[in-house]
This record gives sequence, structure tokens and C-alpha cells, in this order.
Amino acid sequence: MGARVLYRVTGLAVCAAAVLGCAGGGTFNSGQRAPWRGEVERACLASGAVQASAYVRPMEEIDGPGVCGLERPLRVAGLAGGRVGVAPAATMGCPLTVGLDRWIRNLVQPASYRYFGRPVVAITQIASYGCRGRNGNRFGSISEHAFGNALDIGGFVLAGGAEISVLRGWWRGGPRERAFLQAVVAGACAEFNTVLGPGSDRHHYNHIHVDLLRANAKNGRHYCQPSPGVPVAEAESLPHTASVRPLSFMGPSASPGAD
Repeated sequence: MGARVLYRVTGLAVCAAAVLGCAGGGTFNSGQRAPWRGEVERACLASGAVQASAYVRPMEEIDGPGVCGLERPLRVAGLAGGRVGVAPAATMGCPLTVGLDRWIRNLVQPASYRYFGRPVVAITQIASYGCRGRNGNRFGSISEHAFGNALDIGGFVLAGGAEISVLRGWWRGGPRERAFLQAVVAGACAEFNTVLGPGSDRHHYNHIHVDLLRANAKNGRHYCQPSPGVPVAEAESLPHTASVRPLSFMGPSASPGAD
């Protein structure tokens, strides 16, 4: 790599999902990584959606094992102009970084102000890039995590230090916590091609998985489980009286971070 360049995410409306090509399945060592993956990384960076900063840094190319990797991975420690930390720092591609930034700005922060009267200052991630199969299966379809195209979010930190855990808040939280979490999942369904949260299956009881798998964005529809149905935040009620729409319970039964 040449001179070290730092990047920051801007507010430019670059649709990361629109530039994605087909995601591959199959095993780690079969075939080659789809050429479109490198193309969309380069196009995203060239678009100006990511610019120099201290909280989004380029890394050396990740080439393998097998088809895993990214041409231009980023180490992301902050989103929304650095106002929302990512802990620990995550390794991902430019398109996902842009999508997360837009989700935080347009959906997560409004929901946080609505239900808590203060902003989110950090998200806790439990899985970013990793060369593995879906749900940790080494012999199944390759996860989007293997291409830096997915993130698992375990919780949110509010200004003042309060933590909203996906595991505790979704299953046992008060009305505001549950309404907030269900609202951000519903919002994620509009931004990302795949969203899996508690209640979707036994692997996602403790986190929100988002990715940009193009195969899940056919005909303008995204794969979102549990289905958000009627938005939980549609009523103009105060936080303590906000209506929460319960979702089906599929309690803890799997290891953290599996998807």
C-alpha cells in the first residue's frame, strides 16, 4: 500500500446497497472471490462517501484464506462524523460503513431522542469481518462477514453512560428499551438487505445482524426477521407511554455472534 490515507464517513447520500453485486455461497476454498466485490469497494471510496479522518482507517488488503477477504478494508472506530463510537473497532468494507452511517444518523438517533431524550454515543459490535460460514458453520454457505459486508450489533450506549443491551433490552427491558430496539430494527430493514434480530432464529437472540447481501434485495424487498410489521414508534406518545408491539419469543439457545 502507498502513502497512508485516513478516511471519515460523510453525509453524502450514496446508496451502498445499489452498487452491490451478487453475494456468493458455497465453501471457502471453491472458486474465486466475485470481481464485483472489489469493484464496489473502489466505487464507494471514489464516490466521496468516505473521506480522511482519525476514526475510519484503511488497512492492508485481506486476501484469503480461500475466497474470504476485502481489497480495501477499513478499520472503523466511529460513525456519524465520529460522534458515535464503534467498540471494539470493526473491520468492514466501504459500502457497509456508509450504510451504517446513514442508519445511525437517520434512524437510530431519532429513535434515541424520542425514547430517551438523548443521543446514542456508541454501538457495541460483537462480529465484523471474519472468514467463516453463516451461523458459524464451516461447511455451509459463506457468511457476508467473510467479505466485510456484515456487522453484528450487541448494544448501544447513550449519552451519560446508560447501556441498551439487545439481549436484556429485547427480552426483559422496559417499554422504552423495547420500543427503541424494535424501532431501530424496523429502520434497519429499510437500509440493509438483510436484518436478523432476536426472534428471527436461535442464532440471533442476543444481537442485530445487518448486511448488504444483494440476493436479499430482489424487487425492492429486503430480508428482515422478525418482520417489523406496524412500526413500533408510529404513535406520537411520550416515551413512558409508548406502545410496544411484542414479538414472538425464541429465547437464548445459541452461542453469541453466530450468523
